[in-house]
Amino acid sequence: MWSFFARDPVKDFAYELLPDSQEKSGIWTLHRGKRKTTGEPVSVFVYEVAQGTEQQTQLAKAAFKRMKTLRHPNILAYVDGLETEKSLYLVTEQVTPLAAHLKARAEKGGVGELEISWGLHQIVKALSFLINDCHLLHNNLGIWAVFVDRAGEWKLGALDHVAPEQGDPSGVSLPAPKAVYPDMEKYDPPEMSNSSGEKWAGEVWRLGCLIWEVFNGPLPRTSSLRSLGKIPKVLVPHYCELVGANPRTRPNPARFLQNCRAPGGFLSSSFVESNLFLEEIQIKEPAEKQQFFQDLSDNLDSFPEDFCKHKVLPQLLTAFEFGNAGAVVLTPLFKVGKFLSAEEYQQKIIPVIVKMFSSTDRAMRIRLLQQMEQFIQYLNEAAVNSQIFPHVVHGFTDTNPAIREQTVKSMLLLAPKLNETNLNQELMRHFARLQARDEQGPIRCNTTVCLGKIASYLNAGTRQRVLISAFSRATKDPFPASRSAGVLGFAATHNYYSVTEIAARILPTLCAVTVDPDKSVRDQAFKAIKSFLSKLETVSEDPSKLAEIEKDVASSAQPAGASSSWAGWAVTGMSSLTSKLIRNAPGTEGGTGTEGGGPAANATSPTTPPSAIFFAVTQASRSSTSMVVKKQSSDWSSGWDADDSWSNEKEGQGQSSAGEEGWGNDWGEEETDTSSANKTLPLPEGVRLASEYNWDSTTKGASQNDLFASVSQRNTATTMSLTFWFYFHLGLSKAELSKKKREERRKELEAKRAERKAAKGPLKLGARKLD
Repeated sequence: MWSFFARDPVKDFAYELLPDSQEKSGIWTLHRGKRKTTGEPVSVFVYEVAQGTEQQTQLAKAAFKRMKTLRHPNILAYVDGLETEKSLYLVTEQVTPLAAHLKARAEKGGVGELEISWGLHQIVKALSFLINDCHLLHNNLGIWAVFVDRAGEWKLGALDHVAPEQGDPSGVSLPAPKAVYPDMEKYDPPEMSNSSGEKWAGEVWRLGCLIWEVFNGPLPRTSSLRSLGKIPKVLVPHYCELVGANPRTRPNPARFLQNCRAPGGFLSSSFVESNLFLEEIQIKEPAEKQQFFQDLSDNLDSFPEDFCKHKVLPQLLTAFEFGNAGAVVLTPLFKVGKFLSAEEYQQKIIPVIVKMFSSTDRAMRIRLLQQMEQFIQYLNEAAVNSQIFPHVVHGFTDTNPAIREQTVKSMLLLAPKLNETNLNQELMRHFARLQARDEQGPIRCNTTVCLGKIASYLNAGTRQRVLISAFSRATKDPFPASRSAGVLGFAATHNYYSVTEIAARILPTLCAVTVDPDKSVRDQAFKAIKSFLSKLETVSEDPSKLAEIEKDVASSAQPAGASSSWAGWAVTGMSSLTSKLIRNAPGTEGGTGTEGGGPAANATSPTTPPSAIFFAVTQASRSSTSMVVKKQSSDWSSGWDADDSWSNEKEGQGQSSAGEEGWGNDWGEEETDTSSANKTLPLPEGVRLASEYNWDSTTKGASQNDLFASVSQRNTATTMSLTFWFYFHLGLSKAELSKKKREERRKELEAKRAERKAAKGPLKLGARKLD
């Protein structure tokens, strides 16, 4: 029973000392420790009474008392303590002695002047606080009295010899440092203790010794102070004032600080200014905070890593959560995130990012989408599907084209983490709507690009239902780059199609593109056709290779990185097109490209790799600018369910030479009546019959009408392609082709609408104005 009351209080102490972590610090032994309950790291200064002298015990108890009562941001922070008959335990924030810190940094390349400038600023400020505000003298200032925390900030410690400037009223005097440590005499000022001079004369002299040791190492003797060594030139005049022989001329620490912070001074830098702002950020105006965070991004690259992790990062997180800083904190936040380990990133930044995605601030949303590549690897699938994707999809319907574009681009990163429902149903529904209805050509193009890139993540059923239909639609887009994207999409996903689909649906579509007005589109079409024909020829020669060629058709979704062959094209395709396009004045989106010298043609020559084609879109958009997709027929309003958005083609309708049957209901375009083999098909868009032109027989020949007389009587894609090709090369201007195409398209749509309305009810044509 009595043993319980005699229990050692050290065992009940709330902190635990870590083994093999002790380091001598004056009369104290410095240990690394942690709080038993939370594991929070701390530093523990331990003094053993039995191992010290009576004077040392007196100093240890005085330091223990001072640490409890002195509170200042630049003085070592007291956390807890324990005083027993045998020992004293002094718990502080986790720190490292400055000498050990400088030695460790020297092994890694040395300490930069920015870090030293801010450290000296802090020590001088703490010294000024003691002298001018508390009327105390430190009496023990030196490199041994300075400690560095995790953020790289310097703290003033070693308060063993702190005493009132007028002496202790109780009459108890502490021994001088040199009485305890004889080798400390070299740090004493040259004047006698009873000589005239300001009260701070001895303190600033020791400050000069500290500056010398920071730049040059341990001070061998007092006379060495005359040798400047590595002290920066801008600091030399102020340093000389500190170690001047006349104590009357030595400046007060506050004046020294002011002099060094003058323009061009050693303590006048962006790093010091940023630190001072962060210390007072709670009382700054919102406009000042916004400007500070904007400028901070440019400065972070030159700031010390520890400072960014442990001081800037907490302030950024606080500014977002409680200061309404908004999107402006994102750029510096992600820059600081590069210094964190994966575990630290997951703990500190990911919760904030998840919260940011629910923000209604458009600037915040677009910044998150633009910089998603920096944090996507730290997001787990559960958070993506339940907390992030539901907010991201709102960007598909945003009225701002830039947000729609960034949302599409973000799917390249999110797709590998999406679940079955979100990827194969929800995302496909939004892609179908964007590709068909978005008024911005580059967004439609990027949607096609993204679909091809994420095809490997889709399940087999979704690929079979979506890919051919989506890429076929893209080949009919008025925007040239979208048509190129459709052709390249077929080529990039070639392993997901059966030979039957290639022959009956893909090749007819690609053949129609071989007469595209834009040469770059035609070039890509010919390359794709050769590739698909090669597969068909291989199977024809050796039918046993069919299984090998179609092995991926029914394969399940592949892991991330499986579709690397198209990566360059897809990533480049996601370049910021819409943001440039929407700055131009609205124009008319035609289906014609630039055959010869136009911007798109120049940017996408036959030798240009596929990855460069989307930069041509940007160039072309500056001349032909933002174009509006033609209004689709009323069938488009029949719903965009996940099951009906892109496909549901009937099996028997994919065998025609043109490959057009069965697409009307899926694409929202006019239906093609194939019931009569002799029914006249419309010529390719923009092509007029030869009889509509006044041909010059001396230059073009006299038999053009005979040459194309049978065009209107044939119903094959080959004849239409040939006809369009000849007309295209006989000199028709692009403006004429575009104008004629729009007129014929409008007339054809009106006729089809009239037929459908007449078939639906007794209402006669003409009873009311057509839509």
